[in-house]
Amino acid sequence: MKKTLIVSLLMLLSFSFSGCGTAQIKNVPSQSFDTSNNHMTNDDVFKAIKIAGITLGWVIKKVDDHTVEATLRLRSHVAVVIIKHDLKNYSITYKSSSNLKYDAEDKSIHSNYNGWITNLDNAIQVQLSAL
Repeated sequence: MKKTLIVSLLMLLSFSFSGCGTAQIKNVPSQSFDTSNNHMTNDDVFKAIKIAGITLGWVIKKVDDHTVEATLRLRSHVAVVIIKHDLKNYSITYKSSSNLKYDAEDKSIHSNYNGWITNLDNAIQVQLSAL
């Protein structure tokens, strides 16, 4: 019984440390959203993306009417993504990073990056659904 408990504990610890590796870069290729609001503008979509990003610590910069650059700085780590949008869809694409084990050949990055993108994607969906 004691041996089983120790083995189980060791397995649990190994799983918790395995998240510190690298993973394939997560992009959000095309995420559609409710377009029932006929009075929605590109500026409304930008504002929703901006609010979503800011609440998670991203710095949001409008590049043009359909493009946003979002930068997240956590300690010594930096992630930059491009968010393209229109009145029906948006996408999130990796642009650059610093200190995140990015490998261009393997298209891999520190596994925490994917969690940040998932959180950003979810926050954008929440903000857009409120329009």
